[in-house]
Amino acid sequence: MPDLLDSYLGYTFFVKGDGVSEPVHVHVAKGHPDKATKFWLTSDSVEIAKDCGTVDKKDMAKVLRYIRKNKERLLALWVMHFKHAELKR
Repeated sequence: MPDLLDSYLGYTFFVKGDGVSEPVHVHVAKGHPDKATKFWLTSDSVEIAKDCGTVDKKDMAKVLRYIRKNKERLLALWVMHFKHAELKR
């Protein structure tokens, strides 16, 4: 079940799963959480990991800018999500 982190321009930003098997990332979609575009949050950048076409091409630059601007907050929410999932086990 996806866990909502944020929303912007009608897109939802979320994490999925209950474990950390990949580097820090967020999924972004507009109504299609099963086919979300994935963005890696690295220490010095934000990169598209998997583009599923759920972010309109006209919005991609805005979404990337938004993620870059809010990277620290999204990272903190990601960490909190997986710490909470770990505590539930």
